[in-house]
This record gives sequence, C-alpha cells and structure tokens, in this order.
Amino acid sequence: MYISATVERRAKLRHGRANIPGAIQALTKVVSMSIPSGETPPVVEPSPDPAPQDLTLTSLNQRIRQQEILAELGVLALQGATIDQLLNDTARLAAEGLQVQYSKVLEFIPAENRLLVRAGVGWGPNVVGVASVGADLASPAGFALKTGKPVISNHLENEQRFRTSELLADHGITRAINVILRGDGKPFGVLELDSRSEVDFTEHDIAFLQGAANIVGMAIERDSYQRKLQNALERYQILLKEMNHRIKNSLSIIVSLFRLQAKDIGDPVFTERLEEAAHRVQAIARAHERLYQNDDIKHLDIGLYIKQVCSDLGETDARFDIQVENQHGIFIDTDRGISLALVVNELITNAAKYAYANEQGGKIWVRVARESNDVVLVSVRDEGIGLPPDFEPSQDKGLGMRIITAFSHQLNFQLTVNRRAPGTEFLIAVPLHKLT
Repeated sequence: MYISATVERRAKLRHGRANIPGAIQALTKVVSMSIPSGETPPVVEPSPDPAPQDLTLTSLNQRIRQQEILAELGVLALQGATIDQLLNDTARLAAEGLQVQYSKVLEFIPAENRLLVRAGVGWGPNVVGVASVGADLASPAGFALKTGKPVISNHLENEQRFRTSELLADHGITRAINVILRGDGKPFGVLELDSRSEVDFTEHDIAFLQGAANIVGMAIERDSYQRKLQNALERYQILLKEMNHRIKNSLSIIVSLFRLQAKDIGDPVFTERLEEAAHRVQAIARAHERLYQNDDIKHLDIGLYIKQVCSDLGETDARFDIQVENQHGIFIDTDRGISLALVVNELITNAAKYAYANEQGGKIWVRVARESNDVVLVSVRDEGIGLPPDFEPSQDKGLGMRIITAFSHQLNFQLTVNRRAPGTEFLIAVPLHKLT
C-alpha cells in the first residue's frame, strides 16, 4: 500500500514538472494581456549570445509574483492612494517583480525637455527629486516617451543606438528597460528598471512592466479628472455664495426702503402693512446670508435659522419677548427651510398682532425639535386672548393665514391648532425632504 502511494506521488511530481513549460506559456499569455492591443512593438537590442528560455520552477514563481504585483498595484490605485505614494510603490514593486536593484519613475518636464526622477529605489542621495535625464530621441527613456515604444538595452557598455546617461554610468548599470507611462491625455513620463546583473531583460518583462505602468497611468488620469472636478466645484460654490451675498444685500436694501416708506407715509394701517412686508423680505434675506456663510449651500440648520429669524423679529418690536428653544443639527433642504421660516414669521407676527391686541406686549415661545429622522416639529405658542370659536386656518381671509395655507401645500406639512388656557399653540410637522 505504501509503495503504491509513493509511486503515485512520484508520477504526479514528474507530470507536474513536465507541465511547467505549458504553465509558463499559459501564464505568459496572461501577462501579455497587460499590454493593450495595438501597442507598438518594443525596441530590443539583439543579444550576441541568446540564452535559452528559462523554464524552471523559479521562473514560473517569478511570473506568478508579477501577476500578484499587478493586482496589488490595482488595489492601491482603487483605494485612492496619493500619486506620490503610488509612484513610490510602483518603483518598489516593479523592481521586485523583475528582481533588479534599481528602478525609477521619470516625469516629463516639457519646459526643459527632460525627465525628472520622481520616484525610485536603489539610488544614492540627491537622485530622487533632483536628477534628470534628457527626453530627446537619443536617450532610451526619451525615445520610449516620444515614440511610445518600449526600449530594452541589455549591453549599455556597447550601446550604439542611444547614449548612456551619467546617472546610469555612475551606478555601474549595464542593462535597462523603459516603458511609457501615460497620463491625462498625454504622456506622464517613463517607468525604467536598471540592473547590474548578467541576466538580460526580455519581451516578457515588457509585458509585466507595461501592465504596471498602465495601472499607474489610469490612476494619474483619474486623479487629474478629480482635481479638475474639485476645482470646478469650488468655482461653482464661490459663484453661488457671491450670488447669495448679492441677493441678500439687494433684499436688505428693499427692507430699508419699506421701513423708510413706513415712517414717512403717515398712515398707521399702511405703516403696519409695510412693516409686515419688511419682516417677510428680511426672513428671505437671512436665508441667503446663511447660504453664503456656509459651505453647504443645499441645506440649512433649521433650528439655527429660525432662531435668527426670531431674533430679527424681536429687534424690530421690543414689546414682545420671543423665547426660542431650538435643537441644533436638524438639516433641511434650503428651499424648504426658507418657506418654513416664512411660516414661522407669519405665526409670530399674527401672535403679536392679535393674541396681545389689547396689551402692551407679551411672550411668544418658539420650539424646534426633531420628531423622527424625516420630520421636524415647529411650535409657536402664546398666552394671549386665544382664537375665536369658529376659527379655521384654511378659511381665514387674512394675508398671514393665506400665506401659511399656501406653504402648507408646498411643504406638505400638517398644521395643528391647540387651544390652551391661556393662549394658542400652532404645531407644524414638516418633512425634512420633499416627498416624491
């Protein structure tokens, strides 16, 4: 039994070794898919002593590790790593994938027609962020940048096609491989790996290296789009804030004109009407003031906003003490918040006008609280003479109640009238968001 099992295991091992070339061929096909269709053929220096293809298990493991590295780079790009972090990780992982000592990401600087070492591993001081190479066609990196063709130089000491940079010569580099690194509609630069070993670079290495460069290129393109969108959004927000600031100033001018007219008209009835109109316009102006002071132009903190409206009303008529109990952090769509504040403005004005009609003043209580995640409760209460027995909000002919009734349809709120002893409470339940 033991002999049979041993024979079977040895047979499987021989079968696995026999399939290594096939496995390498299949994996190489997968790796080659990293290069987009239509990619220009590489410029490869012919080797005078071509080595036979390495079909060992070590080579297979290296190809598998290269696929793992491409997957790792893809995850880093999707997770939103910064460009600097991604370039550094690409230089490090690419060197690991090809098992070389040196790698660098070269960024093209058009104004100087040079390639700056933006990231890299293996280099001495004053290289990354400082050193640069020419971006002309006589440079391997420049040739790869300008033509889009990958370049392999396996014998830099005998290289006749391109010049060898001082950076490579100073570090004793004998072999180099370059692939283009694309950016946002134009080349970002070049990904270059360098080696002092005797192992030649091959076209299979190009497949891996170009796959890594393509991942970084897509991340650079995405980052550029995000920055453009962010800049556009910031400009849009600045314009909206400026517009709201100007609207607020214009409305404030209208309020001033109403009040000047109210003082000069000499008719108590018209003066009262103009003051009421000024209150309404002031409530809208306060909303626009909030909009250009806040980063969020789509929502209002309704508790804070209504408190400011009540403060404006209290300053206008010192006879009435408006007590506000407001819960902070209840955000409502801006257009709905303005309408709700106008309703509160009307209820306070009505309480001051009718509830305390025969008195020199009184208290008005305003409360803002969240009833649920989607509903805010607003209460306006007085201790005045109370409402007539036949009072019905929807039937009242006064301008204030007609405005309230109109907004009740717009905001889809429920208005409850509670007769108290003494006084009256108007209770409004308003959905925070427009119902669809």
